[in-house]
Amino acid sequence: MDLTPTALTDRIAACMADRMKANALELAVLAGHLFLYPSGLITERRRTTPSGVPGSGPRPVVLLHGFVDNRSVFVLLRRALARHGRDRVESVNYSPLTCDLRTAAELLGRHVEEVLARTGHREVDLVGHSLGGLIARYYVQRLGGDARVRTLVMLGTPHSGTTFVPLADAHPLVRQMRPGSEVLRELAGPAAGCRTRFVSFWSDLDQVMIPVETARLDHPDLVAHNVRVSGVGHLALPVHPTVAAGILEALDHGVPAAGARDGSAGAASVA
Repeated sequence: MDLTPTALTDRIAACMADRMKANALELAVLAGHLFLYPSGLITERRRTTPSGVPGSGPRPVVLLHGFVDNRSVFVLLRRALARHGRDRVESVNYSPLTCDLRTAAELLGRHVEEVLARTGHREVDLVGHSLGGLIARYYVQRLGGDARVRTLVMLGTPHSGTTFVPLADAHPLVRQMRPGSEVLRELAGPAAGCRTRFVSFWSDLDQVMIPVETARLDHPDLVAHNVRVSGVGHLALPVHPTVAAGILEALDHGVPAAGARDGSAGAASVA
C-alpha cells in the first residue's frame, strides 16, 4: 500500500520512537544486570522435591544464560515462574572460557540428568537466552535430550547465525554462532523423530541478532513455533513481563496463546 508523504513521515517517526524506547530499556536492563552479575557467580543451592513425593508437581525448569553471562539474568523470570507454581527452577552456569558449544551442551545434559534423579521427574522444560538457546537446542537435537526435554523455549537465539560484532570472532563460541558454522550446519541437518516442542521468541528490535529473523527457528523435522515480540531489545527479552507471560504459556501448553492459531513454525506478536 502506497503511503502519503505525511503518513510515511509519521511511520518513520513512530519507528524511531519505538527504537529509542527499546534502547532506553536495554540500557536500564544492562545497568541492573551489571549490579546483579556478581550474585550470579555464587553456586546455586539445589532443591529437592518440596512435598517429598518424587515426580509430583510441575516439571522442573532449567534456565541457560547467554554468552559471557550468568544465571543472574533470570532473576525476574524466576520470580514470575514461581508466582505461577513453577517452584522447581534451576540455572546452569557455563564458563565464558568454554571453547566449544558442544561441551556446554554436554554439561547441560549432565545437569538435566541430575535434576531428574533428584526430583523424580521424567522430563524437564528448558529456557535458553541467546547462545543458551543454541546450546540447549544442540543437547536436544544432537545428544538425545529430546527424551528428557518436553518443551524448549529460546529467547533471541541465532538459529541461522548472526553477524553481530565481527571483531568478537576471536572467541570460538562466537565463531560457532556465525552463519554457516559447523555447529549450525549440524543443527540444520535431519532431526526426524525429535520429540521436544520448540518455541522461539524473536524481536523486531533485537540489535544482536543480525538479521533479526535469524532468531526464528525453521526446520522441517521440528515442531516449532516462532513468536514475534515487538519493541523489545536483546537484553530485555529475559526480563520483559510480556515475554515472561508468553514463556509461561509455552511451558504449560506448548505454545503461547497468541501464537496458537498459527500452528507449527507460525509467528505471532506478543507485544
